[in-house]
Amino acid sequence: MAVDSGCKVDAVIDKYGLASTDPVYDTLDDGLLARWTGADDRTEMGYRSLTAWFNKRLLKQVYTEHGRETLDTRVDSDYDTLRGDDDLRRDELIERLQATGIPGASLHDDMVSWGTMRTHLNDCLDGEKEPRKATTNWEQESVATAKTVAERKAETALSSLAKKGDIEGGDTAEIEAQIQLGCPDCPTRVPFDVALERGYVCKQHRSANLSTHDS
Repeated sequence: MAVDSGCKVDAVIDKYGLASTDPVYDTLDDGLLARWTGADDRTEMGYRSLTAWFNKRLLKQVYTEHGRETLDTRVDSDYDTLRGDDDLRRDELIERLQATGIPGASLHDDMVSWGTMRTHLNDCLDGEKEPRKATTNWEQESVATAKTVAERKAETALSSLAKKGDIEGGDTAEIEAQIQLGCPDCPTRVPFDVALERGYVCKQHRSANLSTHDS
């Protein structure tokens, strides 16, 4: 049964017995705060990336308890499926998990959102994070402008296609453009706002890319 009362993060930690995997911190909450604030020379994590880390930590523990493979590639793939927009793929994965004794449906429901993580860090744990130094936002504004232009051009093209009968309902369809950033060394792709929040595109090749750029 999915957790449904109090702080969801605390409830999930209690329900699944999630403990800290880092010897420096006694509790998982201590680790969450450290990752969020960048304590002990850690790289700061934003709400979204920390939420993904927490949910994957949950997924990996449940998989371990049920003897399912816990390689990062497996966990990342299953997490993306469970949290993605493809209902068919998600339902098929949940069914496969259920067949092996893993409560796929409740596991999916117990995963937290980034808004829930934000509330947990700020309100439940009374966390404080030094604001970043004020800078101009022309870069973000340029990307936002590019998205707006792309959406307007797509809207015009779809309206034309609808009139030709090529796409029924194209003139009333909702259009949302997204700027994706791709790693030059692997297939990893992430939305611009996610990369901006966490400070990198691909964690695996981050150091290699920095070394290349510095040389």
